[in-house]
Amino acid sequence: MNLKLQQLYHFTLVAEEKGFRNAASRANRSQAAISSSIKELERSLGQALFEHGNKARLTPFGKACLPRVQNMLIQADQLETDLFALARGEKGRIRVASIPSVASRLLPAVLAEFSAHYPDVEVELEDDTAERVEARLLRGEVDIALGNQVKESAVPKENSLAKKSHRVDFKLLLHDPIGVVCSRHHPLTQLYRPIHWKDLKQHNRIYNGTVRLLRNTPLHDLMEDARYRVSNMMSLYSMLEQGLGVTTLPQLATSAAHSELVWLPLKSPKLERAIGIQQLTDRTLSPQAQSFYDMCCYMLFDE
Repeated sequence: MNLKLQQLYHFTLVAEEKGFRNAASRANRSQAAISSSIKELERSLGQALFEHGNKARLTPFGKACLPRVQNMLIQADQLETDLFALARGEKGRIRVASIPSVASRLLPAVLAEFSAHYPDVEVELEDDTAERVEARLLRGEVDIALGNQVKESAVPKENSLAKKSHRVDFKLLLHDPIGVVCSRHHPLTQLYRPIHWKDLKQHNRIYNGTVRLLRNTPLHDLMEDARYRVSNMMSLYSMLEQGLGVTTLPQLATSAAHSELVWLPLKSPKLERAIGIQQLTDRTLSPQAQSFYDMCCYMLFDE
């Protein structure tokens, strides 16, 4: 770009102030410096901007240029403001993927705090299974992922290939214990003690996707032999409320909206899932995504 912003700015000042002296005062420059800047701009354009006999009067060419230059300078000022806001993480968009239990139980408080500090940052939140959340991160569809760490054996083939080219950084935030969920009127609630896996043998069981967290335990084999198998969590909650059986769920996955359900601690096997925040180590987070990442770590980290 041959034209300098400072020259264009000086041109608008002289036109608006109708004189070089006032323009120089407003720019905090000498009158000679302003005059030299205008002459250099006119040489670059090959046309006079001000009449020769009256240096404060615009030529027809100058009149045609003035609104265009003023508009461009307004845009340049806005661009500068936006760029600094982006650099400070005050504007822009972040894309987050999360497992449903974290998205519904933990993230609303984080989002409220984040929005209070960064009201002009847009947040795009998607919830899905842990495997799909990680897959979205690996494909670059989201900046940050929240969920439990996916074991290599549960990773789809395409995710495994992506993992070879990208390293996922998993930062532990908290541990979510796994327990038994049933209707508050179910006989298991009358035991008044932590549940042993053998307690479930005599009751109808409902298999759900989180049963994979029980792998390599006797309870996993028992749940594999469940009478019912469902994949939709709303259907699962309804079946449990109707007393059709019992299931196992992480504590966070037990919906607080279903008051007829209770979560009972599991003594044997004693299991928990590690919930963390993930990012790709070979990709730098945007300033606004970094701010959200830091806020999640601050608000969700459980010592």
